[in-house]
Amino acid sequence: MHIEPEVVTGAKLVLSYGTAAGAAAYTAKTAMDSVREKGVVPFAGGAIVATALTFVFFQLFPHFPVGVSEVHLILGSTLFLLFGVAPAAAGLALGLLAQGMFFAPIDLPQYTMNVTTLLVPLFMVSALAKRIIAPNTAYVDLTYVQALKLSTAFQAGVVGWVAFWAIYGQGFAASNIAAVASFGGAYMMVILIEPLVDLAVLAAAKTLRDVAGSAVFTKRLTQSAAE
Repeated sequence: MHIEPEVVTGAKLVLSYGTAAGAAAYTAKTAMDSVREKGVVPFAGGAIVATALTFVFFQLFPHFPVGVSEVHLILGSTLFLLFGVAPAAAGLALGLLAQGMFFAPIDLPQYTMNVTTLLVPLFMVSALAKRIIAPNTAYVDLTYVQALKLSTAFQAGVVGWVAFWAIYGQGFAASNIAAVASFGGAYMMVILIEPLVDLAVLAAAKTLRDVAGSAVFTKRLTQSAAE
């Protein structure tokens, strides 16, 4: 989902500064809530691991350009289920920044667009999880349908933001709309794969409850909200 260089340029970039600032402010709020609930060390530990995983997702996992952006297996809903919204948000933002700084500096001018494109869908997943997952259900006990809904929300949010930036930057020219459509179509395979990854990771966490119950992971991974 790296927006290609020159898709949005000049004064239009100012909007992305505002959206990224809003996402950063909400991330800071969730981080403070997490620190109050669990302490600094668990939050920092989760954020560090999520950052490392995000870097792997972007730099080491297969990715390829399609239309106005690149298709990545980001696994945003997986990060949310493992670490909770605040560490996952910090990990996505920092992992993306590290990948850009060390391996793809050409992407840094688009960082504010790309980080918005990652974080807002993650916040959507967090809100959706509260609606579709009962308080007495630990994440390790999710069904495929629930995992699919979370993954679809995240990936649809990513595609929606990429489409917004592309149309905002380049307008409604037929070639631009075709490029957006090809990107959205390519992301369908990610929507099919990610729920399976989520369930595999959750099954491993269920088997290794002692490890999954460590402070690095969100308590909700192995416990209900009532516990």
